[in-house]
Amino acid sequence: MLHKLCESGDLESGRGRTFKVNGKCVALFNVEGEFHALESECTHEGAPLGDGPIRGTRVFCPWHGAEFDITTGEALSPPANHPVSVFRVVVADGEVKIELP
Repeated sequence: MLHKLCESGDLESGRGRTFKVNGKCVALFNVEGEFHALESECTHEGAPLGDGPIRGTRVFCPWHGAEFDITTGEALSPPANHPVSVFRVVVADGEVKIELP
């Protein structure tokens, strides 16, 4: 099932934002006009990844600096050792939606 998060113009390139969808925290990122969605909680101590700084396709945990690949969810540096879930994003008619399992 698809869940609308925002309008495509609501999130500028190079930014992330956290949304709550069906009780789950989801981080949405705009990387040069392409949207990606991840589980928002860092696997180290649960920091909101949607608030972290972005460099290219990498997001850094705002609390301890763990690095994640925005496109795959892979944990790229300590202190995080585990990946975060990735969600399929659909952009249609100016709306950004994600598919949750």
